[in-house]
Amino acid sequence: MSEGQTLDLSGNRVNFLQDTISRPYTVGKIYISGNKKTKNYIIERELSFKPGDSVSLHDLVSAFQMAHDRLINTHLFNEVVIYLKNFRGYAADIQIDVKERWYIFPVPYFRPVDRNLSAWASKHYNFNRVNYGAKFTHFNFTGRNDQLTAWLITGYARQFQLYYNQPYADKSLKHGFGGGFTYAQLKEVDALTANNQQYFINSDTIPYAGKYLSETFSASLRYFYRPGLKVRHLVGFSMNSIRIDSAVAVWNPHYFNNGKLKVVFPELSYRFSYTDVDYVAYPLNGIIFETGLTRRGITKDMDFWQFYTKLTRAWPLGWKLWFGFENTNVLKWPLHQPFYNQSLLGYGDFYLRGLDRYVVDGTAGSVLRNTFYRELFDFNIPFMRKVRSHDRIPFRIYATAFGDCGYAYNEDFKSNSLVNRMLYSGGFGLDIVTFYDLNFRLDYSFNQLGQNGLFLHIRNDF
Repeated sequence: MSEGQTLDLSGNRVNFLQDTISRPYTVGKIYISGNKKTKNYIIERELSFKPGDSVSLHDLVSAFQMAHDRLINTHLFNEVVIYLKNFRGYAADIQIDVKERWYIFPVPYFRPVDRNLSAWASKHYNFNRVNYGAKFTHFNFTGRNDQLTAWLITGYARQFQLYYNQPYADKSLKHGFGGGFTYAQLKEVDALTANNQQYFINSDTIPYAGKYLSETFSASLRYFYRPGLKVRHLVGFSMNSIRIDSAVAVWNPHYFNNGKLKVVFPELSYRFSYTDVDYVAYPLNGIIFETGLTRRGITKDMDFWQFYTKLTRAWPLGWKLWFGFENTNVLKWPLHQPFYNQSLLGYGDFYLRGLDRYVVDGTAGSVLRNTFYRELFDFNIPFMRKVRSHDRIPFRIYATAFGDCGYAYNEDFKSNSLVNRMLYSGGFGLDIVTFYDLNFRLDYSFNQLGQNGLFLHIRNDF
């Protein structure tokens, strides 16, 4: 080599590196540690790779991230780490380390009967409007991601509930079952809607009423089918018996069809879901789609169909900024329904932020919620006492800006001012996300009625 010439091997190094990344490797052994309760095959069920698969390192690392997200979304683990353990020639061994959650929650039960904290506040935080008792939930009951739930509630109402769900009952881990029953007696019922508010009547304040205004019994069976990783099917069947006191019919003759005080009816439902998100409890990247059909009753006393769709989509925008929307649509048929089947906007997760104080009954409706998220803090606080499941409590705090719109159609109960018109709201908020899928949301919101306020929402799955 003459003077002034250099030997450049960088191109060879780059080619070698590219060759290494793109070259197919064979998945070797998969090692799993940390799962004291969960069966290995339940964890392996969430993997898109298995021993013997031929895959490039680049694709394998991408599969690690997707497997991590799916394992977190099983609600079985606080932490999941997946990495390459070692190479044996062109065979790559994989290590999966997990930290299991607490699975047993024998917790005291204390919950206002009102639909949210704002509604309870309007009743001056009256503790006579509280149900209390014990709620026992055993997640991962046999290590197969099954769940046993038993409730014993008293106070404002009496409720007994026992349910068991086993989503992976066969060797293929595709088929499952569930079932249980609920029995409830209520002293207070939502008898009608007036001025966009639930109007409750109480047996203690009505001289001609019995001790309880409503008695419900329901027994149900479920069938689960999950053919792959992202798609789930659920078929449910239940038999239901609901009896109301004559005082309820006095206040609302249209509570049930034909002035009935008792209805007994079957209910058949189907639900399809597609899930591909980073974190189900607080999605910032990915998509969730869900749709379902319900048939309730077979006679004129209870003649009800319901079809719904729900789409959640979120994207990262960079600089710790995300955007997401959620669109839910509901159609009930026939359009003329008794009050019992009219619940729509303001119930469950079907509401507009800024209209938290109101309910809008109807047989068809749509809600679109749009949110920008900006991460402010991401930190951990050491746990007071080291335990196997976790030694720290994670916190993620986001600032949010949101705008919602919705519509509720109602042919029968048109006296409420929010029916059959477009609804709008918006605002700003602060979200706190921590372990066990616990979300705190503090919103300052305003609506088209010229109203504004501060609202607190708390969400968890136990």
